[in-house]
Amino acid sequence: MIDVAPVVQEFSFVDLFLLADWVVKSVMIVLVLMSIWSWAIAVDKWLSFRSARSKGKHFEEAFWSGRDLDSLANEYGKRPRDAFSRVFAAGLREWKGRNAGDRVAKAASAESARELSKMEGGLGMLATIGSSAPFIGLFGTVWGIMNAFRAIAAQQDTSLAVVAPGIAEALFATALGLLAAIPAVMFFNALTANLSGYAAKLEAFVDELSALADREEG
Repeated sequence: MIDVAPVVQEFSFVDLFLLADWVVKSVMIVLVLMSIWSWAIAVDKWLSFRSARSKGKHFEEAFWSGRDLDSLANEYGKRPRDAFSRVFAAGLREWKGRNAGDRVAKAASAESARELSKMEGGLGMLATIGSSAPFIGLFGTVWGIMNAFRAIAAQQDTSLAVVAPGIAEALFATALGLLAAIPAVMFFNALTANLSGYAAKLEAFVDELSALADREEG
């Protein structure tokens, strides 16, 4: 008597995608695009934040180096190149006259808010991806399991060979959902903390600029 070894079905990730129906394929494509998008946003934001920190540090070193205000105005006020210098330029436009400190504070604060708003762009999308991707993956999971039950009903067979493809598709959709969501949440938290630190420095500079204007007026 010859023993016949059981046939083992193996599914690569490509096979799982190709075997899936159009609904689960759509879910997988959406999740992969969301993952790529979150990485693109994270890299872009990391580079822009790094550049902003470097330029801000350079400006602060120049500002607190003891140089006179006219020299700083000529270098940074006329050709602002970063958030700090643009806040400085906004404050300079209100520097002269009575109640200069209040007017400088309002102008610099408004410019600071605009700069931070621009820097926040894209972070909301990371939050959206992090919160929605698991549920999109869950939808694909539920649909894949439904396919598995339909296959059982159609073939009147509960063997693993019948159930496995649908279950594998379902689990793959879940994995893709987590693959998109987890990095997006981590990127969002890290970049938000980074931006909060930068915002604190920028707001402190606004206060110092206002105080300097008050001293100049007095």
